[in-house]
Amino acid sequence: MSDWSLLTLIFIAFALVLAGVVKGVIAMGLPTIGVGLLSIVMPPSHAAAMIIVPATVTNVLQLFSGPRILPNAKRFWTLLLTLMAGTLIGGYWLGGLSSHWAPPLLGLTLSVYGVLGLRSIHFHTPSAWEGWLSPVIGLAAGFLTGTTGVTVMPSAPYLQSLALEREDLIQALGLTFTVANFTLAFALTGGDAPLADPHAVMLSLIALVPALIGMEVGRRMRLTFSPATFKTCFFAGLLGLGAFMLARGLFV
Repeated sequence: MSDWSLLTLIFIAFALVLAGVVKGVIAMGLPTIGVGLLSIVMPPSHAAAMIIVPATVTNVLQLFSGPRILPNAKRFWTLLLTLMAGTLIGGYWLGGLSSHWAPPLLGLTLSVYGVLGLRSIHFHTPSAWEGWLSPVIGLAAGFLTGTTGVTVMPSAPYLQSLALEREDLIQALGLTFTVANFTLAFALTGGDAPLADPHAVMLSLIALVPALIGMEVGRRMRLTFSPATFKTCFFAGLLGLGAFMLARGLFV
């Protein structure tokens, strides 16, 4: 990490600011954009380690933005429990972010999410299914968190399919992402994992600054930009980034 060129450092700063802007505008997407872009210039495990502090801090702020933390935790406790289990399974027993297939899997995850967003594909989950589907979604999301560093699939589309009130949805997303980030941070501290290195922890703390700057810029942009237009650009960018990472991981 100490051998980065000036151009690489500029790209890293740009990626962190952009990830913060996305978070400020649509209340999600910081680790999705951050890990995706940073993985272009570093291994996914190092990208996830760098983004862990900004993602955790911003998600905790989002989590405590409303009054319904306990009701959401009670409703989604099975999802959160299997999310933690899946993250540890993906992170420890299946090679995690250091495996050779982590980059193409990350690319595939970003591409699928980008297509869903661009096509405005929305799912509806009957309330009768929630009891058995929540732990399944949690396990799948945890597996992808442990192997790609990104929690958004399939947890975000699932929570959006439950027809939650806007504030409940934002807080449920914040709760899910926070639990995933803390579990991923734990997985990234064992053995030779990146966060076992104090230097990596310091870099993640420093990364919080550009991410928060970007988040404030995004918050102000939200007042003047069309959210629909911004989301279209966001999902198009995810699709392009994901396709690039998938192709590079499979053929390069």
